[in-house]
Amino acid sequence: MKIQIVRYYSHSYEKIRNVAIIAHVDHGKTSLVDQLLRQSGAIKETEKDERVMDSNQLEKERGITIMAKCTSFDYKNHKLNIVDTPGHGDFGGEVERVLSMVDGVVLLVDATEGPMAQTKFVLSKALGAGLKPIVVINKLDRSTARVDEVENEIFDLFATLGANDEQLNYPTLYASGRQGWAVKNRDDDKKDILPLLDTIVDYVSAPNVKPEEPFSMLVTNLESDPFVGRIVTGKVYSGKAKIGSPLRVVTMSGDVIEEGKITKIFCRRATERIILEEGEAGDIIGIAGFPNATVTNSIIAEGIKEAIPAIPIDPPVISMHFEANNSPLAGKEGTQCTTLKIKSRLFKEIESNVSLQVIANGETFEVKGRGELQLGILLENMRREGFEVSVSQPKVVFKRDENNTLLEPQEEVTIDVDSEYSGNIIEKLSKRKGDIIEMKQSMGKSRLVFLVPSRGLIGLRSELINDTKGTGVMNHLFHSYIPHKGAMDNKEKGCLVSMSDGTATSHSLSYIEDRGTLFIGPQTQVYSGMIIGESSKSQDLDVNPVKAKQLTNIRTTSKEEGVRLQPPKLLKLEEAISSVKEDELIEITPKSIRLRKRELDANKRAKIQREKKYLD
Repeated sequence: MKIQIVRYYSHSYEKIRNVAIIAHVDHGKTSLVDQLLRQSGAIKETEKDERVMDSNQLEKERGITIMAKCTSFDYKNHKLNIVDTPGHGDFGGEVERVLSMVDGVVLLVDATEGPMAQTKFVLSKALGAGLKPIVVINKLDRSTARVDEVENEIFDLFATLGANDEQLNYPTLYASGRQGWAVKNRDDDKKDILPLLDTIVDYVSAPNVKPEEPFSMLVTNLESDPFVGRIVTGKVYSGKAKIGSPLRVVTMSGDVIEEGKITKIFCRRATERIILEEGEAGDIIGIAGFPNATVTNSIIAEGIKEAIPAIPIDPPVISMHFEANNSPLAGKEGTQCTTLKIKSRLFKEIESNVSLQVIANGETFEVKGRGELQLGILLENMRREGFEVSVSQPKVVFKRDENNTLLEPQEEVTIDVDSEYSGNIIEKLSKRKGDIIEMKQSMGKSRLVFLVPSRGLIGLRSELINDTKGTGVMNHLFHSYIPHKGAMDNKEKGCLVSMSDGTATSHSLSYIEDRGTLFIGPQTQVYSGMIIGESSKSQDLDVNPVKAKQLTNIRTTSKEEGVRLQPPKLLKLEEAISSVKEDELIEITPKSIRLRKRELDANKRAKIQREKKYLD
């Protein structure tokens, strides 16, 4: 984002509208936000870059929104603050913390898919916060759109979630984000997106703020600038922010963290950062001058006695253990390799990511999050920053009730597949202790809804892609804690484990590939205890991938046949997270993703297995 050095004055709070764009997936939502910015004149039509709000490199690569971001623009003498939120349930903490900044939401629903499990999540949070919703049924340009059915499903969802009479009286628009139009009636001329902007201005109320009282603001986002330091962003609930104003930073319990003065005031305008002379009540601004302030803190003037209450965050359900990489290849590809640097990076992450928790235990750090994708994004960011880290198998977060009964998290899982695969999916979920609660069929497609323990979802997404030939779509949402359901009927495959150090050879791999699927190719550096492939049998197999062909001085008239190998299965980070076992670690570096045994010595591993069988 560029910083534009101009003085931009915000409107009076009666002319401000703060709205969040929420959806269960990002497909279509991003196009809609792009069209809002272009057709309102916030960015030039000649700027053809798509996903203008998704500035993060990972967001552009994966096609999803990871971080909630705010921007603003003028429309009909009003200032509209638009917050673009993630659509995936793993990043639900981003949605929860930004809802306190807005006064209305635009709920985007696919005209074909209808409401999904994560639609229920984001909508329940919005309704619980008392926000006024606007429903937009998107992708009407698709031939598979089923608008009437989707409208009924949306209303039923509102009623199920306990919406009040005002929230049930929501306006509905019909749109195509890709084509750039929205209409109030399906028969209207489909020209532009402006009817949605008109609905926001007319339907969403002005912020409920107190402009005459001393300054107060709730921090909902953090940024860093090399010149001014930490920038804290939030909605101004009362008063005005002026450069040089003395303020205090307090926690939700009222404890004072620090005192300081405002050094800079910013706001987002389209894709630029604008410097303000002052920030008014109802506006969303960023202020600098408070290096210790973090998310959920309140920044208040002397006359304010209580902190601003923050929306509670749902608890994490998945945990992984992070530690410094200690393999024989450690330190050869990364620059951030020590425990101290990993600790500093993790604790910096939880300052802005409120849905993550980090517990330090010596040289190991337990990181708790919402799902595999959220932890995978954190690891991907770390490896791109030069970190080398080893992580364990993801495990669910258990707890006990007042009767000391072991409880485990359960999730509502919605799977859309071709009807021919539905039987296989039902069988697979039943083995993972899943209970089917709903099944719908339409136009050769099946929608299956299950209640599944969270541990049953680990590794399910990759299996679903393989079983449905890439056509299956899965969404899941935390449902509740239930009594532990016992062991699952999962048959794990064994792995091919290197028993030697060195460089893999084609000659040796040609013999090993008959025993399973290889993860490496020739000329790959390996070490004893490193996993180089998946075995076709259920037990682990120690192999020697570095053995070279014996050379002799005997020649024959026949030409020696060249070695032909199948292309190796190169592990992606999410695949490694879903396939790693309890006695294994994932070695993550800026250049490589490797699986390895926790205990590298084969003799010690065999001894551990014998002791485990004896105890069992």
